[in-house]
Amino acid sequence: MSDEISKKPGLFGRLFGRGEAATPPAEPVAEAAKAPETTPKRSWWQRLRDGLARSSSSLSQGIGDIFTKRKLDAATLEELEDVLIQADLGLTMASRIAGAVGKGRYDKTIEPAEVKAIMAAEIEQVLAPVARPLEIDASKRPFVVLVVGVNGSGKTTTIGKLSAKLVGEGRKVVLAAGDTFRAAAIEQLKIWGERIGAPVVARSQGSDAASLAYEAIEQARSEDADVLIMDTAGRLQNRAELMAELEKIVRVMKKVDAEAPHAVLLVLDATVGQNAMSQVEIFGRTAGVTGLVMTKLDGTARGGILVAIAEKFRLPVHFIGVGEQMDDLEPFAARDFARAIAGIDANIDADVEE
Repeated sequence: MSDEISKKPGLFGRLFGRGEAATPPAEPVAEAAKAPETTPKRSWWQRLRDGLARSSSSLSQGIGDIFTKRKLDAATLEELEDVLIQADLGLTMASRIAGAVGKGRYDKTIEPAEVKAIMAAEIEQVLAPVARPLEIDASKRPFVVLVVGVNGSGKTTTIGKLSAKLVGEGRKVVLAAGDTFRAAAIEQLKIWGERIGAPVVARSQGSDAASLAYEAIEQARSEDADVLIMDTAGRLQNRAELMAELEKIVRVMKKVDAEAPHAVLLVLDATVGQNAMSQVEIFGRTAGVTGLVMTKLDGTARGGILVAIAEKFRLPVHFIGVGEQMDDLEPFAARDFARAIAGIDANIDADVEE
């Protein structure tokens, strides 16, 4: 062994081409593979704050530009409203925050940090009533969850993460691969099912999704499952024929169980900004949306859209996602979100946890 080691060129020789032809060394690869084990796991608050960094930095910069060394007047508040609207917080919310900032402070200087604190407090007041967990009624077996949304919003991945949470709570879950348009979606759900130990009801690509829904409820009943979660094909909210198919799925479910689906979750992609507003309106009208899940908050500077949606529709927000990992989907907490999007400094971490 020592002879083999002595024949290898040193680091300096490898870097500058002396000795044998360079080959990829095994040791660094092994070290890289071990690296995640030694990296401390970040808390949900840290991941949320990092995920909303693009949204919060945009707001922080705008607020800093407006309020640094400047007295508050009508023009200042108008500029603040513009910044808030550009962050997709919505006109109503922007006016509310500007009004709160201006109250009793005209012709006075106000620090950007104080503006952000006021903004966080106002956002929290709007979000607190909608930050509600997904409640599984144990008296309804199976409790049927229908997951809807447009193409690319992250429905199938969200189903996998949600299912993992429910299985982790000791519930028996059955999955239904209702996105029959895409073979990849069917396979993806099967992989999730294998990973978490949940049976998957699936048919071949192109099968009728409504018939699959009927079959899935019957199978979940026969297996005495606690929860059935059904995926659906992504559909644009302005495609009437696709929305009609979604209505059919709901009708067929009710033939098996008059109260099904017991929950209809609309998965929203935060990166689409204002377009998410029309999605909530149309999917709500078509499928009877009961709650929201917002994904991809880490990929946009438009995270404020969640606030605008909450202010207008008052629908429960059950979960938010800020990444691709299994634990990057977490129950929505109004205070944490409000402080993270306002860019509240890390030194209040302990305060947020209270």
